[in-house]
Amino acid sequence: MKAIEITEFGGPEVLVLGERPDPVPGPGEVLVKVAASGVNRPDVFQRKGAYAPPPGVSDLPGLEIAGEIVGGNLEEKHNPFGLKIGDRVCALLAGGGYAQYASVPLAQCLPVPSGLTDIEAASLPETFFTVWSNVFDRAGLGAGEGGENETLLVQGGSSGIGVTAIQIAHALGFRVFATAGTAEKCKACEALGAERAINYKSEDFVEVVKSLTNDRGVDVILDMVAGGYVPRELSALADGGRLVIIALLGGAKAEVSLAEVLRRRLTITGSTLRPRSIGFKARIAARLKERVWPLIEAGRIKPIVYRVLPAQEAAQAHALMESGEHIGKIVLDWQAEPA
Repeated sequence: MKAIEITEFGGPEVLVLGERPDPVPGPGEVLVKVAASGVNRPDVFQRKGAYAPPPGVSDLPGLEIAGEIVGGNLEEKHNPFGLKIGDRVCALLAGGGYAQYASVPLAQCLPVPSGLTDIEAASLPETFFTVWSNVFDRAGLGAGEGGENETLLVQGGSSGIGVTAIQIAHALGFRVFATAGTAEKCKACEALGAERAINYKSEDFVEVVKSLTNDRGVDVILDMVAGGYVPRELSALADGGRLVIIALLGGAKAEVSLAEVLRRRLTITGSTLRPRSIGFKARIAARLKERVWPLIEAGRIKPIVYRVLPAQEAAQAHALMESGEHIGKIVLDWQAEPA
């Protein structure tokens, strides 16, 4: 099969089209003929040598795919959604998604929502699993002191994670605010359901959030920045609020007032999804199928695909991601010819 290999750690140019043996599904796994592969920030970190795949996982980048099941183990005990050979699925992987075939735990495969193309479906798994796990499971949006009236602030609202978090929380009835770096990106966030998008280059998100919540603050913040943002984010939280960190684009260290954490009953948490167990990811898949897939099929949540490139142009896709100009997801198409 053809696959995109990382020839050495470095810039986008180290991504090269090569050939690999077709993967062989293990117990509880299926073989998927990949139609499209989603591109995510962790792929960039892996390319640079900063995010190694877990032990035993393919060294090929790629954490999400869409395609057709063409073989493997479809036993009922591994098959919560009753999938079969020939079904179109989208799937979360721990690696190996930049390839024409991928071996995937069946429990991490979801049926493609009705009405979606493979390109659209490939943009879903990584961000939807991540958002659900962190915003709803870890941070418990809606289950805290603010109850069903709780509010969410999404840092980086125009990213793949951001557009997903805004849409899911809005569709489930929560007030959502977001930050972004341009007027165009702020407008896009508001079109997706953010009540107010804050341009972090010209506005203070703490002041704006406080003004929008009668000085109370928000209940949950989804943060991909960390670093110097953390003390400001604590100030933007309501009493009993939760800050959940999923990336460290602003740095891995922060100085915070633990007295404030104690006095205001604040929670600082975070997670990485890639090394978690199949069982853990299967539980998220079940919740997405139950709570979110119907919203996608009803048109209340939509895949936001910024650009589609032929898979052979993975280097250009990574360069585009690092430019920061995108709003939503970048997807590689294995069925398209290079330009």
